[in-house]
Amino acid sequence: MTFSVWAPRPRNVRLVVSGGDHEEVVDLERGADDWWRVPPGARRGLLAGDVASWPEGVAYGYLVDDDPTPRPDPRSLRQPDGVHGLSRTFDPGAFTWTDQSWTGRQLAGSVIYELHLGTFTTEGTLDAAIGRLDHLVSIGVDLVELLPVNSFNGTHNWGYDGVGWFAVSETYGGPAAYQRFVDACHAAGLGVVQDVVYNHLGPSGNYLPLFAPYLKSGRNTWGDLLNLDEDGSEHVRRYVLDNVAGWFRDFHVDGLRLDAVHALHDSSPTHVLEEMAVETAALSAHLGRPLTLIAESDLNDPVMFTPREAGGYGLDGQWSDDFHHAVHVALTGETSGYYADFEPLAALQKVLTRGFFHDGTFSSFRDRDHGRPIDVATTPTWRLVVCSQNHDQIGNRARGDRLTEHLGDDQLASAALLTLCSGFTPMLFQGEEWAASTPFQFFTSHPEPELGTATAEGRIAEFERMGWDPAVVPDPQDPATFERSKLDWSEAEGGRHAVLLEAYRSLARLRRAYPDLTDPSFGATTCEVDETTRAVRVGRGRLRLVLALGDVPVTEPRRGSEVVWSTPGGHELDGDAVVVPAGGAVVLGPAG
Repeated sequence: MTFSVWAPRPRNVRLVVSGGDHEEVVDLERGADDWWRVPPGARRGLLAGDVASWPEGVAYGYLVDDDPTPRPDPRSLRQPDGVHGLSRTFDPGAFTWTDQSWTGRQLAGSVIYELHLGTFTTEGTLDAAIGRLDHLVSIGVDLVELLPVNSFNGTHNWGYDGVGWFAVSETYGGPAAYQRFVDACHAAGLGVVQDVVYNHLGPSGNYLPLFAPYLKSGRNTWGDLLNLDEDGSEHVRRYVLDNVAGWFRDFHVDGLRLDAVHALHDSSPTHVLEEMAVETAALSAHLGRPLTLIAESDLNDPVMFTPREAGGYGLDGQWSDDFHHAVHVALTGETSGYYADFEPLAALQKVLTRGFFHDGTFSSFRDRDHGRPIDVATTPTWRLVVCSQNHDQIGNRARGDRLTEHLGDDQLASAALLTLCSGFTPMLFQGEEWAASTPFQFFTSHPEPELGTATAEGRIAEFERMGWDPAVVPDPQDPATFERSKLDWSEAEGGRHAVLLEAYRSLARLRRAYPDLTDPSFGATTCEVDETTRAVRVGRGRLRLVLALGDVPVTEPRRGSEVVWSTPGGHELDGDAVVVPAGGAVVLGPAG
């Protein structure tokens, strides 16, 4: 352990090292590169020994100028006493991995499952989540995507208020538990995608500005902008890039989901996202397994996933909100806010065959043209990650209500059919596979009373402006809001929940049986819609998906095909035709 820190702003920096009953304070020496290091002659006491030999590591922090309180290491790997406490040394190389034969999971053809560790199980820990991996395998999951796990202030949080980017929250078990989780996932044949946030830092415990210009003037929706292109930005960029590499190298993660990359303001000749792609590709070659970068972007710009050779950033894929919106509106009829443009079924038709709905078209929600078209002749469909539900689209509703509350079993299964069999990379959200009745609400646990009050009042006021009764908006600071959002695994054992779970498992079997459903060519998908009857017919190679989204049945000629899958309500045969009940769907495939 070298105990070094980049800190061009302070006049002096001292290291505090604490082990057992012994504490040392050492004046650090400033280098020409503005990194402060332990002078060679100061290595005595604890610093003279083998720090890695301490069973629980060594606590340490930095005294900055005249501040009497030691601050955490900006690159701390452990914060056992919270974001305001001392850092703790952690040796990521001490773990005994058993995944030597793991060759990874590519994004193409994979199914992603998004989960929040604190609400996925009753215990809310990484070790508890290991006990549910067999369930994920049973529904055809290939990649487990964790909402952010880095260190935040409080006992529970969505994860987007993190300030310790290198430290896994002790709430979930800390970094050692994280390694155990990834190792167990690989043993089960599952890859791991970690959601990371580089566009802002949380409101409590961010001490980075004391050390260096990590932030610059200006704000995005969530906070101050990261300094990616002004004085000192080369060190800030390296801070981000080293964090990316650490997840892959030290924790054996298979992919990263990059939160809200449209909020990364970078005017550098090479965008930081492209740098990520370049360094990740080099590390992938060295490690000998696929490493995936997925952007969450509001821009609808294929530059994100266009290969660098063709002038793009070279990321592997991005989330597609347009798919979610089109499916949501087609099934629920909800057309408020950003859903308005997706009211006609033609929106769903365009999304299924062109990728983006807004690809230069007018967005009434934004009051301007939005997006750019995808080159469907050269772009594989799997570069778009799609879903019918996710943490944002549920949690950012006033009550955190799921589709379960609004749709029948056949409609929920139809949403699953479109998501899992459309040719894109499907992503499921925890509990949707059994129509979980538990909501996923927005929750926080800010210990600072003023911050907690501001968060709660701000959220309630926001929905009140949108016309919601403030009485129905849960208080994010109320511990009950968090508890209500925990999955009830006993639900999956009976009733409609068991019915929907079997529908998801049968779709997983269908994906494995027919390569048509993972064909990555846009040309392999056709779509016809009838705005009057609200019938949707999707061609996927040799398969036909027929959905009756209106209130009347749809009759479809079989033409030598047979029904290879149907929604729980079933179907009827009428001579050489199949009758799909209102709200239901079938898949027709080759006979025999």
